[in-house]
Amino acid sequence: MDETKSAETKSPERESRLRSVLKGISWRLLATTVTGLTAFILSKDVWLAVKIAMIEFPAKFIIYYAHERAWATVPMGSVRAWFGSGEK
Repeated sequence: MDETKSAETKSPERESRLRSVLKGISWRLLATTVTGLTAFILSKDVWLAVKIAMIEFPAKFIIYYAHERAWATVPMGSVRAWFGSGEK
């Protein structure tokens, strides 16, 4: 393996907490928009849709972040090792 590769070209072994936060925020913005639009279409009530979105965003963000961080503790390649690589 060429050890002269810069750290920028190497793929990280684990995701940082900041990356998990940024991924969570971007995903929640997109998903909350869909949820809010769906709530509005079904209820025809803007304020109900906003209330649903305001509850849904932080609740699901916290769940997503916890899920991401839990997966960050699993070493890369270990899932394949648990189930076998599938290669013959």
